[in-house]
Amino acid sequence: MWDYTLIRDINLAIEKSKSAELTDADRKLFEAEFRFIRAQVYFEMVKRMGGVPLITTVYSYDSGTNVEDLQVARSKEHEIYDFVANEVDAIKEDLVANAGSTTRANKYTALAPKSRAMLYAASIAKYNSAMPNPITLPGDYVGIPASMATGYYQKSLEASKEIIASTDYALQMPATDSDNFYAAVCDKSNNTEVIWVQDYSSTKFHTFSFENIVRSMREDNLGSSSVTPTLNLVESYDYLDGSEGKLKDKDASGNYIFYTDPADIFANKDARMAGTILYPGSSFKGQALRIQAGVMLYESGNYTPREGTVLNSTYTDGGLWVGADGPLTEEENVSDTGFYLRKLIDTKSGSSMRSQGSEMWWVYYRMGEIYMNATEAAFELGQTTEALTYINKVRERAGFGANSLSSLTLEKIQKERRNELAFEDHRYFDVKRWRIADKIWNGTRVSDTAMLYGLWPYRVVGGPNDGKYVFVRRVPPRFEQPRWFRMGNYYTAIEQDALNRNPKLVQNPN
Repeated sequence: MWDYTLIRDINLAIEKSKSAELTDADRKLFEAEFRFIRAQVYFEMVKRMGGVPLITTVYSYDSGTNVEDLQVARSKEHEIYDFVANEVDAIKEDLVANAGSTTRANKYTALAPKSRAMLYAASIAKYNSAMPNPITLPGDYVGIPASMATGYYQKSLEASKEIIASTDYALQMPATDSDNFYAAVCDKSNNTEVIWVQDYSSTKFHTFSFENIVRSMREDNLGSSSVTPTLNLVESYDYLDGSEGKLKDKDASGNYIFYTDPADIFANKDARMAGTILYPGSSFKGQALRIQAGVMLYESGNYTPREGTVLNSTYTDGGLWVGADGPLTEEENVSDTGFYLRKLIDTKSGSSMRSQGSEMWWVYYRMGEIYMNATEAAFELGQTTEALTYINKVRERAGFGANSLSSLTLEKIQKERRNELAFEDHRYFDVKRWRIADKIWNGTRVSDTAMLYGLWPYRVVGGPNDGKYVFVRRVPPRFEQPRWFRMGNYYTAIEQDALNRNPKLVQNPN
């Protein structure tokens, strides 16, 4: 993300608005909106690149211009984060005309990137400095001094609390079942949850649902399962009694556990799981999914898997062999983890067709994140009681009892954030700012976090458990290599073309 063409366009818009034939109220509003978008773009750049050149005026090149005067060095990483916060503070009250809008910036829309950006800056300051070999550059182009962490956590918490105290948005309650959680993120009608979105319509649509709809529910002859949830994520959702979320596929002796209904293995889990992920035995758009990898044949006291080669095929006993939704190793456009995506998939008829497309909005900021931002910032500031209030509110709407957590660790917060915000474009940047990406994605096959796993259901044929279902954990064929996050991945490389044009730029480390 190194988009100075967009920055120039915004700077031109701000400059031209000053002389345009506008009312004073419109001019003030438009300039505030432009500055909000500019602050958002700089945030998108700094969270990838670290410190970048900060350009807020329009540069023009004429014959005789000294090119060196147009070559701007990188700002310190913290200076870009400071710019984002300062712009929000300067413009938020000028955005009142857009109060309540989810698509145009208003006061609380502006506060949302401050809530997030200050949390990013704070955690980089704290956790980068704590690394055995902190990632830095001379000039502080990357890396933020540890002494600045507390101030940034405080700014994040203040912005979050201001949004939470507003009457314009609220954590959508109740959402104690999966349908309600899905609606809190995806339903446009009477939605109190979302703060700022990119919206779509019948004349401006996208193909995300086409690319990710359940295989058997396709309305086109292509598409499905481009984004595939893994067993790793499914098991990060705890059971509602507070126990860890590992699924019970085998007993303590290593023997299969038999289920009458394949959905039974997922019973009594955090409601956000079923609001986010479609699994064996679940339904979507009024249809039951048919996820089955094969049959488990009982012979002489032993169970042997028999996998077919065709979706929706029939076994010799007349029952289902391979489900219409897979998993199936050799088939394209079908999940091979045993799971499909639900969150952000449109239920409207025709939405998974390329010709019609989906009107599902893309959520940039919503109240679930703001509560999680407040939780983390308060916890890092030592305000654990306040942090518990925020996180328990989020957990309560996921089906947990009131005050389900009585103590907090950073690891618990990280897990809750992963579960609440899955597939909303947070996880990658979160593990980077916590400086744990190289640890959880360490490139080794013995790592349960670097390897991605699936869960394949089989229908039992023969024996005392005939007709029941068992589950097999396995590495899906599509994801056989462990994820390997190298130190150079913490900051994106500046393209060589930019370095050639501007010798004042310094390449990122590693």
